[in-house]
Amino acid sequence: MTKSEITALIKKQALTVGFDACGIAEANFLKQDAEYLRQWLQSGVHGEMRYLENYFEKRVDPRLLVENAKSVIVVLLNYFPETLQNPTAPQIAKYAYGADYHYLIKSKLYELKDFINNTICAVTGVAFCDSAPVLERRWAEKAGLGWIGKNTNLINPQMGSFFFIGELIIDVELEYDESQPSRCGNCTRCIDACPTNALSVQGLNASQCIAYLTIEKKGEIPPELADKLSNCLFGCDICQDVCPWNQKKANPHKIMELNPSERFLNMTKNDWLSLSSSSFNALFKNSAVKRAGYKKLMNMLNP
Repeated sequence: MTKSEITALIKKQALTVGFDACGIAEANFLKQDAEYLRQWLQSGVHGEMRYLENYFEKRVDPRLLVENAKSVIVVLLNYFPETLQNPTAPQIAKYAYGADYHYLIKSKLYELKDFINNTICAVTGVAFCDSAPVLERRWAEKAGLGWIGKNTNLINPQMGSFFFIGELIIDVELEYDESQPSRCGNCTRCIDACPTNALSVQGLNASQCIAYLTIEKKGEIPPELADKLSNCLFGCDICQDVCPWNQKKANPHKIMELNPSERFLNMTKNDWLSLSSSSFNALFKNSAVKRAGYKKLMNMLNP
C-alpha cells in the first residue's frame, strides 16, 4: 500500500473504533512552543503545578518520548452530555460526568494500534491521553483538527471544544495534515466571561483558573478568588459554554461510559452538603472527580 492508502485506512479505523475525528502530524521539535512554555513557566503562572516543569525537553519533542517516533496520530472524542446537572447544585465540569476518560481513550488507541499491526504493518508506538508530557492541544492543531482558541482550548469547526484528545505516537511515516487558521476573529467572549480574570489576550494565568483552584491547588483557595468560583465545585466550563462555536456545534455524545448517573444529575446543593465519604466514593468510584478528593470538595462547600 502507498503512504496515502495507509494514512486513509488509519483514519477510517480511528472512526470505526469510536473516535469522532482523527488527524496526523509529523513528530518533530516544537520550537515556538518550547520558547513560549519556558517563558510561561518562568513567569510562575502555573501555580503549584510544579510537575509541568519536569521532562521539559520531552514535552516539546515526542522523539525523545517515544523512540524513533515519526508520526503523531491525534484523535478526538466528544464528551458533551445530553443532560446537564441541576443548575442550582454545585457544578462539576462536563468532562467528569461519566467514567474516567483516561482508560477509555487509551483502550481505543491501543485497539487502533492493534489494527495497524495486524492489518497494515508492524509498528512500535505508545498511546497517550493527558497522562504524559505531551502538548496535546498543539499536536491536535498541527494535525489539522482545529485551532487553539483564546480560551486555550482546541476548537474544532465541526464539534466545538467539548472533547478529549488522545495521541498514538508511532515509528512509521504517514501523510500529514495541514494546520487550520484561527477562526476566533475579534471575539473575546471567553475572556470577558472568566470570573477570575484568568484569561487575557496574553494567554492563561493558570494560578487564577477555577479549574486549577478546584482541582490542582492544595490547601486553601485565596479569599479574593474563593468568592469568584461561580458555583463551580470541580473544574469549570464557563469559557467553553460562552464560546459561539460550542453554542452552534456542540452535540451530545453517544458513549455509554461517559453518561452520568441519574443520582448525580438530580443532586441538589443539600444533597452535596450531606454527602458522606462512603457515598462520595461510591458515586464517583470510576470518575475523575476523585482526583480532587472528598475532603477538598467538602471544604469548598463548607468554607
